[in-house]
Amino acid sequence: MMRGLLSFAICGSALLLATAVASAVELPTRKAGLWEMKIVKTGSKLPDMTMQHCTDPATDKDMSNSVSPLAKQICSKQDVAKTATGYVTDSVCTVAGTAMTTHAEIVGDFNSGYTVTSKSHMDKGPTGTPLDTVTTIEAKWLGDCKPDQKPGDILMPGGFKLNVKDAEKLKGLVPTPKAN
Repeated sequence: MMRGLLSFAICGSALLLATAVASAVELPTRKAGLWEMKIVKTGSKLPDMTMQHCTDPATDKDMSNSVSPLAKQICSKQDVAKTATGYVTDSVCTVAGTAMTTHAEIVGDFNSGYTVTSKSHMDKGPTGTPLDTVTTIEAKWLGDCKPDQKPGDILMPGGFKLNVKDAEKLKGLVPTPKAN
């Protein structure tokens, strides 16, 4: 369950950042400091989750740059457009043989708080049937990172901590196609 939560949180956030890299329109970097991200996913058995992410502009940019090659491999479409209230992203990606189409709307600002609402359709979910989900990420800036944190640290539920810069640890979280 924890692996699923971690995979969901990191892959979702990373793909959102990656779509900005592949487009002429770029999402702004978040204000440096500690961000709380509450993730609510409907249409899925994964529970709601709240995590904290210590970041700075270099870390946000590094996340985009490190995930961008993966997104280019698995996504046939990655569009970002500026709107009157924020941004809209549209992507079509295939992970472990499963196609996923996502439309996300981002409102708010990257200094104090923003909300990402994404609607996804998978051609086959865990049970082999199509799956539609809605994910809402409510992010708010809490202030400076805690003294024991460094940019890139993510504090997950239950106290599990990892740093997004430790890419080797993240490789095993991306599902791979099973051999026949």
